[in-house]
Amino acid sequence: MRAVFGILGLLMVVAIVGVLAKKQLSAGVAPPVASQGVTAPSGTPQQQVKQFEQAVQGAMQQAPRTTPDDTK
Repeated sequence: MRAVFGILGLLMVVAIVGVLAKKQLSAGVAPPVASQGVTAPSGTPQQQVKQFEQAVQGAMQQAPRTTPDDTK
């Protein structure tokens, strides 16, 4: 009798998970969220590399950030 209740409980859980999964999948994929400051790459690969290098140089020239470990 205990095994029957165990199997029935397991089947109920599987059914609930299946229904929830079906709802999630039928809802579709969420549209991509546009982040500020992030743009799609444009231009030739050489131009993209140059833009990346310029962005890295600009980030490196900013003032260094302090962390809690630096204050000791």
